Amino acid sequence: MKYLKRFLATTCCYILLNSIVCAAAVAAVEIERTADNGYRLLVDGKPLFIRGVCYNPVPPGEDHNYNFWKDLDAIEQDAVLMKEAGINVVRFYGSGDSVEETRRVIRLLHEKYGIYSIVGHWLGFWNYPYPFYADASFRDGVKNEVLEMVKAYKDEPGVLMWGLGNENNFSFAGKVNPWTSPELSAIEDPSEKITKKAEIYYGMVNDIAAAIKQIDPTHPVAMGNGETNALDIAARTASNVDILALIFYRGKHFGNLFEHTRTIFDKPIMLFEMGCDAYDAYKNREDESVQAEFLSEQWKSIYKSSTASGNASGNCIGGVIFEWVDEWWKHEPDDPSRWEYHDTLGGWSNGAYYFDIKASRNLNMNEEWFGLLKYERQENGALKKKPRKAYHVLKEFFRDPESFLENEQ
Repeated sequence: MKYLKRFLATTCCYILLNSIVCAAAVAAVEIERTADNGYRLLVDGKPLFIRGVCYNPVPPGEDHNYNFWKDLDAIEQDAVLMKEAGINVVRFYGSGDSVEETRRVIRLLHEKYGIYSIVGHWLGFWNYPYPFYADASFRDGVKNEVLEMVKAYKDEPGVLMWGLGNENNFSFAGKVNPWTSPELSAIEDPSEKITKKAEIYYGMVNDIAAAIKQIDPTHPVAMGNGETNALDIAARTASNVDILALIFYRGKHFGNLFEHTRTIFDKPIMLFEMGCDAYDAYKNREDESVQAEFLSEQWKSIYKSSTASGNASGNCIGGVIFEWVDEWWKHEPDDPSRWEYHDTLGGWSNGAYYFDIKASRNLNMNEEWFGLLKYERQENGALKKKPRKAYHVLKEFFRDPESFLENEQ
């Protein structure tokens, strides 16, 4: 065996009145490369196959500005269900505004329920005006924010890794959060312009990853990338990244994603977002069965492409489901009157989710219906979270994937 990267464990010690009090040891998180060019994630020397969920539990009536970090009771109720299902990792898109509130959540999940946290940063992607990656001062500001986050949480035993960005590469073509500069605008060839933008952005990510490792040699750095777009450029400009965290919505199966990506940028792969909504936009009704079917097939592909399945050349270290619970604000994010309404209108089109692609204007992807849990109205009018069928199916899979696969044959 040879190691791609080893991160040494540290122990936080504090001097109090001439005596030393040692906090819980920070886990040694390392990426091991097998003799067959596979990868596995090790935590304190033990393999960890990531069975994760994206966690942004915004209740109906609120939007993305809601401070869920303060709701410890609600988070603990979620943690109980996560542990029962075998979920061992949550992905936070960002940290909370309060360092203490964020620490309490990370500690609760890990100390009481054995759940690790991926702590992320948007890298300024949703800044307004739009991110200006061509500007050195903007890049420095983003870098400083990330490093402050790392300093705040690097000694938490529940932190698994850092997640940088989320589909930021979709901005290169100018279709999402476009950015430019006089120099970029002067480039006439669209392909050349995209390449230059990619070099600028991935160069920033590479610089941030290197700076993180100077501060925190204990946790790996994952880069959130939309599909495999521009990874050929990332391969030569972002070598300090440890894990490719791909956001990938291609229906039931991932095709040749894992082997194809290996030929472009040979790093361990984690599905940073994947999943299926539970609403049939064509038949205009909730369909928990189709969501469960798609998620089940996706996890089979993830598992079979990992060393956890006995595949010595597997380069997938796990996946993160989008998402834990439905978010009712997403379809009309600028209209507060819609946040208490569970919208059934599709927001975008994806033919890989063929069961409802014939919906009006082919808008079959329902952003407000991706949760493993949903909100159900009680007799007293209150809303209560309830696991969908996919939750129970994945619970069986996570408990014993080999038996699950055998029973499916």
